[in-house]
Amino acid sequence: MSKVNLIESPFPLSQIKGLGPKRLAVLNELNIYTVEDLILYLPTRYEDNTVIDLNEAEDQATVTVVGEVYSTPTVAFFGRNKSKLTVHLMVNNIAVKCTFFNQPYLKKKIELHGTVTVKGKWDRRKQEINGNRMFFNQQVTESAQFEPVYRIKEGIKQKPLRDMIRQVLDQATIHEWLSAELREKYKLETLENTIKALHFATDKSSLLKARRTYAFTELFMFELRMQWLNRLEKTSDEAIEVDYDINLVKHFIDSLPFELTDAQKHSVNEIFRDLKAPIRMHRLLQGDVGSGKTVVAAICMYALKTAGFQSALMVPTEILAEQHAESLVDIFGDRMNVALLTGSVKGKKRQLLLDQLNNNEVDCLIGTHALIQDDVKFNNVGLVITDEQHRFGVNQRQLLREKGAMTNVLFMTATPIPRTLAISVFGEMDVSSIKQLPKGRKAIITSWSKHEAYESVLNQMTAELKKGRQAYVICPLIESSEHLEDVQNVVELYESLQAYYGTDKVGLLHGKMHSDEKDEVMQKFSNHEIDVLVSTTVVEVGVNVPNATFMMIYDADRFGLSTLHQLRGRVGRSEHQSYCVLIASPKTETGIERMNIMTQTTDGFELSERDLEMRGPGDFFGVKQSGLPDFLVANVVEDYKMLEVARDEAAELIQTGVFFEPQYQTLRSFIEKNLLYMSFD
Repeated sequence: MSKVNLIESPFPLSQIKGLGPKRLAVLNELNIYTVEDLILYLPTRYEDNTVIDLNEAEDQATVTVVGEVYSTPTVAFFGRNKSKLTVHLMVNNIAVKCTFFNQPYLKKKIELHGTVTVKGKWDRRKQEINGNRMFFNQQVTESAQFEPVYRIKEGIKQKPLRDMIRQVLDQATIHEWLSAELREKYKLETLENTIKALHFATDKSSLLKARRTYAFTELFMFELRMQWLNRLEKTSDEAIEVDYDINLVKHFIDSLPFELTDAQKHSVNEIFRDLKAPIRMHRLLQGDVGSGKTVVAAICMYALKTAGFQSALMVPTEILAEQHAESLVDIFGDRMNVALLTGSVKGKKRQLLLDQLNNNEVDCLIGTHALIQDDVKFNNVGLVITDEQHRFGVNQRQLLREKGAMTNVLFMTATPIPRTLAISVFGEMDVSSIKQLPKGRKAIITSWSKHEAYESVLNQMTAELKKGRQAYVICPLIESSEHLEDVQNVVELYESLQAYYGTDKVGLLHGKMHSDEKDEVMQKFSNHEIDVLVSTTVVEVGVNVPNATFMMIYDADRFGLSTLHQLRGRVGRSEHQSYCVLIASPKTETGIERMNIMTQTTDGFELSERDLEMRGPGDFFGVKQSGLPDFLVANVVEDYKMLEVARDEAAELIQTGVFFEPQYQTLRSFIEKNLLYMSFD
C-alpha cells in the first residue's frame, strides 16, 4: 500500500533528529526516501523476549528466563579471540548453568546475587542454557519483550532505526481510510494504532490484530480501485451496442466442420449479450487446454465484422500468433480478411499492412505486442482479445484497449485461474468458463516414473512412434548448470535421442534460438517431417499438432502444476489416445505431492487451485508480468476470505453511490488520482 497517502502534512526525512547525511544515504539504499517509506518499512520478524516458566519449556526451544546469580561468573579463553563465559542462576528453584560464547565483557556487568534476564537455547537434560542475550535492570522492560527486527545495511543499526520510526510515529498524523462503521463491523483498529503496533507490538496478539487491520485496509483500497475502474470500463459514454447480423452469424456457426459444445454455446451467448448491451464488454474467457476458446473468439470476431467493426487479437509469442492466424484463416475462409503483425513484419510489407488496417481493409489483426506500437492505427476497432493475457503487463493491455475508445475487451486464458486470484487480478470482470472438451477427445493418461525407468518410458514412446504418431520431450534447462548438475539439459537429451532415432527424426526447440529457427522446427514438426520434438517450455502455450500423442517431461518436479498441465495439453488434441509420462525423482515432499496430483486429475481448474495453494500467487503467474498487487501485509491466497469481504464492501459503496457522497471526498480524490495503478508496487 505504498502509494496510499498515510500522513497528513508529511515532513522531509531531514527533520528527523539523529539522521545525518551518512544515515540518510543508507536509508536511501533501503528504498526509504520519505517519512511514509520509513513507517512502512516493516520488520522482517520479531524477537519474542517474553519470560516463560522453565517447567513448561520444550527441550531445545529458545527461552527467556529471569534468575538470581548464585556463582561468580568465569571466563575461559581458547583459540584465537574466542571465549566462553559461564554463570549459574537460580530460576524458580531450578539451578541453571548459562554459557555465553565470545561475550567476555558481560562478566563486569554481572553482580553476585543480582537478578538478570537471559535468552538462549534450553537443554533440558543438561539443565543448561546456551545464551545469546543478557538483560540487566532486574527484568526485560515491556517494550523489549517483543522487539522488531528490520533488514538493515552497514551504517545503521537496529536501535537507531527503531528510534527514528518511533519519532516519526509520535509526530505524524495518520490518515484514517476506513470508516468508523467498517472498523466497528469487523472489529478493526484505527490505522494509526495499527501502524504503531506493526512496529512496536507488545505481544503476538496485538501484532496479529494489527496485521489483520492493515491487510484488510490494503485489500479494501485495492478493491475500491478495481470496482471503480471496472465501473468506468463498462459505463464509457462512447460505448455502443454492436448490432451484429444474427442470421449471418448462425449461418457461419452452421458452416463449421464440427458442432459446438454446450459450454462453447453458453460462452458465445454470454459474450453476445455483452456486445448487445450499451456497455463496454470486460470479460474473461477461461477454458482448459483444447477446450475450443479460439472458435468462440472467431465467432465473436465474425459477429463484429457483420456490424462493420474490426477485431484485434494479441498473443505473447510469434509462434502462437502465426498458429492463430493459420487456424483463423482456415475457420473463416474468404469471409474475413485476416492479417498478421509481429516484429518480423518489416519495411514495405509492414507499411502496406498498416495502410490496409487504417483503410478498414483488414477485418481481424493478429499479432504480438507489436499491435500496441504508436503507428498501428485501426479504422474502427470494436473488439480487442488478449490470449494468455496474464503474460502481458497491465499497461500493455491498457494501450491496446485505448486503440479504440469504446472497444469491447475479451481476455482469454488456457491457465484456469483460481477464484481467489480472479477476484484480485480481474476484480468484478465477468467470467465465462469452458469446462468441457470437444466430442471425441479422450482423457490423457498420465503416469509418473523415476529416472531409472527411463528406458521403459523410451520403449513406450517408440511404440507410439511406430503407430505413425509423434512425441514431445520436455526439459527444464537449455544448457548444463554446475548449480543443478542433476537436472537433464535439453541439448544433451536432444543429442542422445538423435543417436537413438536418427538425426533427421528429432528436432530441437528452445528460447535462445532465433525466431526463424523456431518457426522452421515447428513447421517441420507440424508437417510430420520429424517425429520427436525436444524442447523447453517454449511449447507450453498454443502449439497445436493433433498427431502428437506422447509427452515425456524430464525432471518434471522442477515445474509447477499449471506449467505441467499446460505442457500436457500439447497432446490429446485428436481422437487418438494420448499419454503423458512425468520422469522425476523428487527429493522433497512438495515435489512428490506435485507428481501425485498430476497423475490423479486432468481437470485444469482443480489443478490451478492446488498450484496456487502450493506456490502462492507470485509464482503462479510470474509476478512482475501479471499485474498482481504487491501488498505489504495482505496475501491474496491466505487472506482470500478477507479479500472477498473487502470486494463486497467496496462494491456496495460504489454500486449504491454512497462512495460519491461528501464524506468520501478525500478517499475518492486519492483513488481517482491513482486509478490506473493496478498494483501497489
